[in-house]
Amino acid sequence: MPISIRRSIACAVLLCLTCASAWAAELDVRLEPDNRALRQNVENYIGALGERDERELLRYSRIAHRQAEKALQALGYYQAQIDSQVQGGETPRLILRIQPGEPVRLRNVRVQVEGPAAQQATFRVPQRLHSGEVLDHGRYEETKQQLLNQASRYGYFDGRFSRQRLDIDPRQGYADIDLVFDSGPRYRLGEVEFAGDTPFDEDLLARMVPFAADTPYDSDLIAELNRALQSSGYFEGVRVDANPASAHAQRIPVAVQLTTRKPRTMGIGLGFSTDVGPRVRLNWTRHWVNPQGHSYGAETELSAPRQNVGLYYDVPLDPPLTDKLRYVAGYQYEELADTDSLSRLLKLGPEWHSELPSGWQRVLSLKWQHEEYRLGDDSGLSTLLMPGVAYSYLRSDSRIDPSEGYRLQFELAAAKDGVLSDANLVHANAQLRGLTTLGKRHRFLGRVQLGGNWTDEYVNVPPSLRYFAGGDQSVRGYDYQSLSPTNSDGDRIGGRYQFAASAEYQYSIAERWRVATFVDQGNAFNSLDFPTLKSSVGVGLRWVSPVGPIRIDLAHPLDGDTGVRLHFSMGPEL
Repeated sequence: MPISIRRSIACAVLLCLTCASAWAAELDVRLEPDNRALRQNVENYIGALGERDERELLRYSRIAHRQAEKALQALGYYQAQIDSQVQGGETPRLILRIQPGEPVRLRNVRVQVEGPAAQQATFRVPQRLHSGEVLDHGRYEETKQQLLNQASRYGYFDGRFSRQRLDIDPRQGYADIDLVFDSGPRYRLGEVEFAGDTPFDEDLLARMVPFAADTPYDSDLIAELNRALQSSGYFEGVRVDANPASAHAQRIPVAVQLTTRKPRTMGIGLGFSTDVGPRVRLNWTRHWVNPQGHSYGAETELSAPRQNVGLYYDVPLDPPLTDKLRYVAGYQYEELADTDSLSRLLKLGPEWHSELPSGWQRVLSLKWQHEEYRLGDDSGLSTLLMPGVAYSYLRSDSRIDPSEGYRLQFELAAAKDGVLSDANLVHANAQLRGLTTLGKRHRFLGRVQLGGNWTDEYVNVPPSLRYFAGGDQSVRGYDYQSLSPTNSDGDRIGGRYQFAASAEYQYSIAERWRVATFVDQGNAFNSLDFPTLKSSVGVGLRWVSPVGPIRIDLAHPLDGDTGVRLHFSMGPEL
């Protein structure tokens, strides 16, 4: 095609686009007095005027007039005066001048529930319509829909409106509402029937059901059953069907179709932090091994200062999703504080995991540990049998990147000399974390860590139970495990007690980016009488990755050291 022809076509296309743009009409709604809600409703109801010229806009103005009337009436204005005018030019404009007049107000309002739902405390009568308020058809329809939604959730599938009258007198300026919902009987949940090729006992599956047969219907119970089966780790697919159309004598059968997952999985993870440097995590899981739902697995972590491997065997209890008996065994090799100190630790014993009605997670344990260690020029061998209890509680609005929440953790363990132990010891830890967000951009985080050993034979306390502070998760600005009491040779040997606290402010500069400033304080020490605490301040950058925040911090210690240390870490903030 010749260049001149192509240019002619391009000019013609450009001319058409220019003309089309010029013919794009505009809507100008003017209310006297101005009412933003009314104006927006009129604009939304009429919508875009499209590519109309002046003549077409004049013809359309009658339609726009009727649409404006409906938009005003929807918000209770039945006596409005509307004048329309069309202005020509490059951009045709339809001007609507509106005097809304006096609105229709509610006079007599009755919203009532009859039947069994009236006696149910959780079935609430909507309180959105009040005498004296301006009539709003949207609120009236929302009130009806809320009643229907509750009926559907709580199993009143025969419910209906025995009265639904909206009487409007535009001349007198009032409206009466008479809305009565008759709930009818409440349906019940029947037996749960499981289908699919699954290797599990019926008893195990039945113990995952969060309700008994003949429980009054609640759609949340159906959703909870679905979540329970999905979170069990046994199934690849779960479909729960509780269809009211299948009910007999108001009793709904619950059918569950299950697809069992593959019994084995293996995972690998790579990470880095300035505490331990590069690290590799491997895990292997057998999700089910018998019809009773037992499972087992192995996991290991490899880094320069620490290598460990752990084995576990889980036996589900009742309820199986929250309570289990776990048998654990593990071995860990760790270089402590500096290259001259190390620990070889062997642990084994049972744990009873359970969730309390209050939401607290509890772990009762009986651990036997055998540890060979060297701290500087000192070496030792420790054997302890330690019954223990641990409690934890998490409240958070997100698992990956919460904006509000807190975590509480407490643990206590003890050993008795002569009872498979070579020392008397009480070992306790506590940790509190909190997070709140103000104005969507301002985040405030706090952390407090406490720990202590009470014993009359401290030389027999192994390094794994002593305290070392400093590092990414303790007091930033100081190297990992660098804060500790020392022996006569200057070797860090760990303390009886630990305290660490942090206060941090973050400001969101973009959807997934934040800047931070913080102050940390803490130390590990042997005496509670006026312990020396180390402090630091710093700034940081946060990126919210799909697996959680990644943190880069520059921290400056305030206790004689003039350097700045880089800290890199990742993971949830609660």
